[in-house]
Amino acid sequence: MFRWQFVGLALVFLWFMIGGVTHFTAAEFFVNIMPPYIGWHLEIVYLSGVLEILGALGVLVPRTRLLAGNCLIILTLAVTPANIHMWMHPELFPDVSETALSLRLFVQILLLVCIWWSTRPAKINSNSSSLKQDS
Repeated sequence: MFRWQFVGLALVFLWFMIGGVTHFTAAEFFVNIMPPYIGWHLEIVYLSGVLEILGALGVLVPRTRLLAGNCLIILTLAVTPANIHMWMHPELFPDVSETALSLRLFVQILLLVCIWWSTRPAKINSNSSSLKQDS
């Protein structure tokens, strides 16, 4: 695994492990950001917390890393409606600036790229038996 890919993997692990735990320690925050057209708010918050923790643990194991990465991408896309809801209704979240709400969407795109990139297997250089590395 390349050094920068490892850094990305560590970031993905920390993001989802801390975020997953926070779904249980600050569940009310996550319930409040959910769009009203989605039901079962508390149940979904707890479920997504469990999935985030499992995904974070899954990226640590080389054998499950690709699957966990794919699942975290799907999960990140699945929670996008909450981020869009916050962005479209900033008046409901007076403690968060509109700039921060916009940046959150941009960071989510960067997170998706980081998950994809850091959980893909290293490519084997076909000209030799060693792993292709960047400096």
